Amino acid sequence: MVEWVLPAIVAVVVSWTVTAWVCSQAEHLRLVDAPNHRSSHVQPTPRSGGLGIVSAGLVSGGWLVLEQAPVDARLCVVIALSLLIAVVGLWDDIRPLSATVRFGVQVAVCGGLLVVLGDMTPALNPLSLTEKEGVAFGAWIFPALLLLAGVWWINLFNFMDGIDGLAGQQAVFMLVAAAVGVAIGHPEAMSHPVWLWMLCLAAATVGFLFLNWPPARIFMGDVGSTYLAFMIVFFSLASVFAGWLSYPVWLILAALFVTDATVTLVRRMVQGERWHEAHRTHAYQRLARRLGGHRPVTFLAAGINIFWLAPLAWVCLDYRPAWEWWMVGLAYAPLVSGVVFAGAGRREQDNRSSQETA
Repeated sequence: MVEWVLPAIVAVVVSWTVTAWVCSQAEHLRLVDAPNHRSSHVQPTPRSGGLGIVSAGLVSGGWLVLEQAPVDARLCVVIALSLLIAVVGLWDDIRPLSATVRFGVQVAVCGGLLVVLGDMTPALNPLSLTEKEGVAFGAWIFPALLLLAGVWWINLFNFMDGIDGLAGQQAVFMLVAAAVGVAIGHPEAMSHPVWLWMLCLAAATVGFLFLNWPPARIFMGDVGSTYLAFMIVFFSLASVFAGWLSYPVWLILAALFVTDATVTLVRRMVQGERWHEAHRTHAYQRLARRLGGHRPVTFLAAGINIFWLAPLAWVCLDYRPAWEWWMVGLAYAPLVSGVVFAGAGRREQDNRSSQETA
């Protein structure tokens, strides 16, 4: 227990300290988010507080890697990839980059991550079991799907970082739930640097949430949201490849964000809207306006995660592995219905009309 308590405490302190510093220097650093008609806040607020999460994540990751003998070169590459996406996110916070640059970096880091993690066994690549003309038909298809899923997760996590505390609580929930699941099913993994790093990043996010919980004093910014999303991709793939957790477990833990972002995107595309532009039509944004603030929605999201998704993920552990995909369907079905009912992706003029009559 001692081997993870100290790094976690250091992560909290580093994250809070750096976040508080960014908050105090935001105007000088040109990191103030002015509200506009697309915003969910009403007054200028510092952004890029996620720099605290990044700093703590890099410190804890470096610490854990250097404690190994010999040093794991793969984890060093992961640290470098995470730093790259964080730097691009910070740059985008200061001076917006083109979508092409952002997307290119996301593809590069996710592709690099798949290369670093190495080949998947047939059990981890279901499509490789289908052979065609003597060649494993899914040998390249499934990694391509994982690459697409990684890039989509980074973007959707960024989309969902729109109200106080929402993205932070989601990251803490996913990382802690996954760490607990690994500890229960594979207690020997608790000494592994990947498991320890997962817990430290959750602690770092808690340090940031002290200043981001509604009403937020500072926002996460792209530097934090893209970094956190990438690290969750890493932890999910690393835990699956190590045999600690399964794909269904992670799909369930991510269900709330995946559902809102995906339903919103699909609906906007079907309506012929410019889906890549900023908007306020996610279900969580509509609910925040309807419920009169960010806090009720953030608490609602935390409640869904803890009391609905966590138990379903628990069933997917070694106790009922045959039920895994049934649990995924059970997790997503009511969430899809809920975000559709909340108006996810509905045209913004429809949003204004419903808000006026509310």
